[in-house]
Amino acid sequence: MQEDIVVPVALFIMLSVIFGLWFMFRYRTRTELQRTVRAALDKGQELTPELIERLGQPRQTPYTDLRKALIWIAVGLGFMVAAFVFDWGMVDQSLLGVGAFPLLIGVAYLVMSRFGERDTSS
Repeated sequence: MQEDIVVPVALFIMLSVIFGLWFMFRYRTRTELQRTVRAALDKGQELTPELIERLGQPRQTPYTDLRKALIWIAVGLGFMVAAFVFDWGMVDQSLLGVGAFPLLIGVAYLVMSRFGERDTSS
């Protein structure tokens, strides 16, 4: 196999594995939620619609947007650093462009964490 083909193929395989695992864990989480609700109903517990909705939603802390911001900024900076570290010719400019997107998403999350409306009741 040529070296020019290995890198794109590995990239797409890696992305497929990452998204596959993400969907698998989301499916598993929903299945566990349904089992929990069924077990509660079998034991005679009364479940309100608000409780079921709250069980299905991940808990939002004041730092959720900040964590997302830091992750997106790190991914964007990782692409940009890779553009400077590796000597891939024209790919360097492309990596800077690709790295700008997650970097700006991270900046948006950072702004949302600073100025966004927070629910302090939970």
